[in-house]
Amino acid sequence: MRILQDFELLFQQELQSLYDKDEIKSIFLLIVTDLFELNRLSYPLNKTKEVSDRHALRFKEILQDLKKHRPIQYILNKADFYGEIFAVNEHVLIPRQETEELVDLIIKKHRSSKNLKVIDIGTGSGCIPIILSRHLDHAEVTTVDISKEAINTAKGNAQRINTPVQFINADILEWEYIFSAQQYDIVVSNPPYITPKEKQHMHQNVLAYEPEIALFIEESAPLIFYDVISSFAATHLVPNGDLYFEINQYLGAETKELIEKKGFTEVQLIQDIHGADRIIHAKKKV
Repeated sequence: MRILQDFELLFQQELQSLYDKDEIKSIFLLIVTDLFELNRLSYPLNKTKEVSDRHALRFKEILQDLKKHRPIQYILNKADFYGEIFAVNEHVLIPRQETEELVDLIIKKHRSSKNLKVIDIGTGSGCIPIILSRHLDHAEVTTVDISKEAINTAKGNAQRINTPVQFINADILEWEYIFSAQQYDIVVSNPPYITPKEKQHMHQNVLAYEPEIALFIEESAPLIFYDVISSFAATHLVPNGDLYFEINQYLGAETKELIEKKGFTEVQLIQDIHGADRIIHAKKKV
């Protein structure tokens, strides 16, 4: 009978060409948490726990998927975001730490407000609108995505987390035909922003499995979504309303300039935990 530590060593040996040692350890802990309900604190005390034939087979299946560059979050069909577990699949992006920073900024800036009307553009797994709905007092949250599959995934997450969100399946590039007189206190978006030339620096598990429509933008128009969504915000934000974006770290200055030209004030370029330009916050003129 094999023990957990045997499989930890196996994963380190088999995946060392794809991931560094710490990343392999983190992946293995996610699997152990999923299969045995252990965590970072309890696992070291249970390394000699015997592994059943059923669990041994599951370990080997997961290992083969990982060797094909498939992200562990898609293998397990779940990802942690802001303290909640979200279902994820190849129709939605895996929620990332940078997006948690965006959500955390909004919650901290608006936690004392009530009955805010919020719209998120680019639903994905629903991580942004669901967490904002959960943490902002009586907020009315709407979210938009072009992908029916993403909307369905996000709806399932909203139901599981028991958080009300209104979903709209639409292309934001045609917002003039979708929205009429609606007004919002907050517009937030994490739109596609990676240019094709950046692909060479990206991990194969992102390129092979995560949805291109949610990641990449034309090289010739890298700011198209920021342009369109800023125009939407200029029309549909209340006076002194707030606009938030997650942005391409290499286009921070250009994105900031675009938003300023749209007439927004107090445009702030905010760095993430790694020091990269990652968030823009702006106010609509009163």
